[in-house]
Amino acid sequence: MDGGGSSVTKGKASGPQTAPRPMTGLVLTAGGSRGAYQAGVLKRIGELPSLRNKPSPFPIIAGASAGAINGAAIASYASNFGEGTARLAQIWAQLSVTDVMRTDFRALLGNAGRLTLDLALGGMIGAGRVESLFDSSPLRQFLARHLPIAGIGEAIARRHIYAVAITATGYHSGKAFTFIQGHRGHPMWNKSRRVALKATLGIDHVLASSSIPLVFPPVALKTTGPKAYFGDGALRLVTPLSPAIRLGADRLFAIGVRCQDAADDLVRSELSDDTGGAALNRPPLSQICGVFLNAIFLDHLNADVDHLLRMNALVAAYQAAQARLPTSPQVSEPMRVIEPLVVSPSEDIAIIAKTMAHRMPRSIRYLMDGLGTPDAQSADLMSYLLFDGAFSRELIQLGYRDAQQRIDEIEDFLVAKSGAGRKRRAAA
Repeated sequence: MDGGGSSVTKGKASGPQTAPRPMTGLVLTAGGSRGAYQAGVLKRIGELPSLRNKPSPFPIIAGASAGAINGAAIASYASNFGEGTARLAQIWAQLSVTDVMRTDFRALLGNAGRLTLDLALGGMIGAGRVESLFDSSPLRQFLARHLPIAGIGEAIARRHIYAVAITATGYHSGKAFTFIQGHRGHPMWNKSRRVALKATLGIDHVLASSSIPLVFPPVALKTTGPKAYFGDGALRLVTPLSPAIRLGADRLFAIGVRCQDAADDLVRSELSDDTGGAALNRPPLSQICGVFLNAIFLDHLNADVDHLLRMNALVAAYQAAQARLPTSPQVSEPMRVIEPLVVSPSEDIAIIAKTMAHRMPRSIRYLMDGLGTPDAQSADLMSYLLFDGAFSRELIQLGYRDAQQRIDEIEDFLVAKSGAGRKRRAAA
């Protein structure tokens, strides 16, 4: 079976199939402005005394969309993990919508005019004038100022990082392309839906991976041939754990951006047979767009972790049976158990976004109001586009609190597998 979160890595791949030593992979999923939550979780982890003034505990980093921005930042500051996580949280805390996209009426009206022309007269005079709903050119300038991406190469040279993987979606083939910068001989793969390419990661790779479909324009990247156009990495990466596993991670620390309790509540409301309850309203276009983005950004991680746990049980049973055989069959890609730990929001980020929607620039609110008003718990569209410092700080604090609630478990997972962390706490 071939799956992203699978413990089985089938198919032909070049290079060694595992990294030289047991390693922990950091998996950062997509989520637009929800990515600030990941920064909060990482900030609390960076304050652990056992990690103070030390390199990153994640030799393998894999990210897509907003997770690509966060992952590139962590890798760039890998020589001092605590400093890097604090800096990442600071970047998110000072972010504004105008740092990500143009919000002036001139830009929005110009784009609206071109879109109207394409829809009304495109059949007669040709279309293709509009690449996206918004102009995200400010994001390039923002990342160039705040993301020292050349630090990834330095971290790899110092052996603080084994490999960094950033995934984007190819708009021509529809495949998930994972661009990898790492130590010589790191694994590579070419699957039916996923392709790995060696690269010296730059701002364009991060921009391509975080280019939300329809919302932001495609980004041109150089591959092995001519330049091709790419968009959000989560669009086709339905198995977000896959890149880190294929690069050789034996443990995976993943940070999601969806509150599972809130998702379960929404399902219960749809399944409820309580005739006395209020009927569900017909969803406006804004709510449908939010569900569309949920399908891209939020739904893959939990499904992939479930798949991983099932495969772990299968691998454990296989290894137990294999131990009883006089001779073991040879396999081209050995199976192994992968230990996961996932941290996800304890509160519904959509609700937080709804209460802070007034902080969105008036021009953007005007456009979004035209799509209708969704239910408060279904206000996901706003939660992806609210690139605002106050909203980011709320999510950073939420991520920080959620990590604090599980900090002993996290430290055991990252530091104390040898027992050293437990001994330190016992002596304290």
